[in-house]
Amino acid sequence: MTLTLRLGLLVGLVAASGLGGASAQILPAYGEDRAGTAGFQFLEIAVDPRGAALGGTAVATADDASSLFWNPALSARGGQTQAMAATLSYFSDVSLNYAAVTRRVGAFTVGGHVQTLDSGEMAVTTEFSGPSGTGQTFRYLGVVGGLTVSQALTDLFSYGVTAKVAREASADLALTVPLLDLGVHYNVGSTGASIGVAIRNFGLNGTTSGSIERQTVEGEIVVEDEFEDLVPPTTFMLGVGYDVIRSGDHALTLAGQLTNPNDNAEQLNVGAEYVWNDILSLRGGYRFGVDEATLPTVGFGVEVPGLGDRTLRADYAFETYERLGPTHRIGIALDF
Repeated sequence: MTLTLRLGLLVGLVAASGLGGASAQILPAYGEDRAGTAGFQFLEIAVDPRGAALGGTAVATADDASSLFWNPALSARGGQTQAMAATLSYFSDVSLNYAAVTRRVGAFTVGGHVQTLDSGEMAVTTEFSGPSGTGQTFRYLGVVGGLTVSQALTDLFSYGVTAKVAREASADLALTVPLLDLGVHYNVGSTGASIGVAIRNFGLNGTTSGSIERQTVEGEIVVEDEFEDLVPPTTFMLGVGYDVIRSGDHALTLAGQLTNPNDNAEQLNVGAEYVWNDILSLRGGYRFGVDEATLPTVGFGVEVPGLGDRTLRADYAFETYERLGPTHRIGIALDF
């Protein structure tokens, strides 16, 4: 593939994003009839401020320990050791937290990550209790932990695999499934272009354990202990990145990504990052095909200068939803 063709592909993705209004579907919504058919929805939420600010276009461009979330192959491209911690202030006091670390060991890079989503205590309401509730509370907690192995086979090509276990629990119900993430990454020579491909959350259906009680219209108490199996939210992602400018004190990277989840419509993601003097990063992006995401995502990062070969960066991202309101992400990334 020539450089001209590669640039044409990237420009085409970005240009296509302008063909419709902010609420329009750029891609045909072939997957809309699949909406709501998978469990473990917290696994689809972007965990890091940089990736979120870039509109989720990180499968080819993640440069820190968030690579374990986006594309495990990218962890082989990092430094000797990388670490990060990030938190998301979500709707209705719901919080999402992420921590990850990677380490170069011989020819391989190994890493581990933990991601949680905690709803906090919520009131139990039924059709009989009214909005005041029953006086009881419940809590939703989603947790996933994984181990990653990646390798750079050449200066241009790397691959990675993550084995992880996800669990979600609410009230007296719980569900646990093993999952795999698979990814490859290719730097297109010295052109500044790169390609990333990943399949995330691939695994078997999960069976819910536990039981719940509910009251019928007749006043009887019925115990429910049989539930349908839940499908994990498997997602295929194909992304490209291109360094438009990388000279002196200035760098500009454009990115585009096609995201195909098994439980919703296809998405086109675009993003851009400008870096000044390796200190200040300004980012923006947009996710086409997400009905609630009507405005661009924005964010910034600040890197602490004077650390030599080590880097310490603080990141922030802002994203708002049409009906659910704004969200804020903050994070710290280390590379040494």
